[in-house]
Amino acid sequence: MSIEVFNRYEHKYILKSDAYLKLIEILDSKMNLDDHNKNHNCYTIANIYYDTKDDYLIRHSLGKPSYKEKLRLRAYGVPQMDSMVFLEIKKKFNGVVNKRRTNLKLAEAYEFINEHKKPAYKSYMNKQVLNELEYFLQIYHLMPKVYLAYDRIAYFENGNDDLRISFDTNIRSRRYDLALEMGDHGRPLLKNDIYIMEIKTSVTKPLWLSHLLCELDIKRSSFSKYGTEYKNNAKYLKSFQNNMR
Repeated sequence: MSIEVFNRYEHKYILKSDAYLKLIEILDSKMNLDDHNKNHNCYTIANIYYDTKDDYLIRHSLGKPSYKEKLRLRAYGVPQMDSMVFLEIKKKFNGVVNKRRTNLKLAEAYEFINEHKKPAYKSYMNKQVLNELEYFLQIYHLMPKVYLAYDRIAYFENGNDDLRISFDTNIRSRRYDLALEMGDHGRPLLKNDIYIMEIKTSVTKPLWLSHLLCELDIKRSSFSKYGTEYKNNAKYLKSFQNNMR
């Protein structure tokens, strides 16, 4: 069963393909691939990010406040209306990420978000998170803003359930067809040889990993997929408006 409520640090790194290949060669000898990554095949994560009409949540987040939050709907691959998805609140306070999510069927999630009809509790749902989502939806008048998908390879350390390292690539986005069941298509967000690495742990990184990052000269970076897409879209709109004058 997937974890539905957790607190952890999420440190991000932007890698080019050569650094990525060096790193995973070593990780293959020290960690285990996720069950969905047999033979180093990626699995796809697709998200719809929700925001207010004036993009308050992402604008506030980009200001680097001590506290920020957002809501997203997540699926693995392209779901059907009766497929299980995650509806998730992601918060960050003083560098610590808190995620609170529940399983829902896609149709239930849409009805909850769009019509504010909290689904009747079922065994696959998290009752407390449903209540928190209901409150979040009452505070913010949200609408779907962007589709973001990417291909992921993830590792975990044998005997250490706390440490997880993921690599996301082929990040694509769209601001139309804002429904998960409408397919996996969109415009590339970054160059195709770029990987976003995340080290996720509730404690400090193990010493061997810190030494490895130092040895390969891999340094932390600030990166947000939704934030990058928002800024790219703003630049595009500004350029379009200037050309129309």
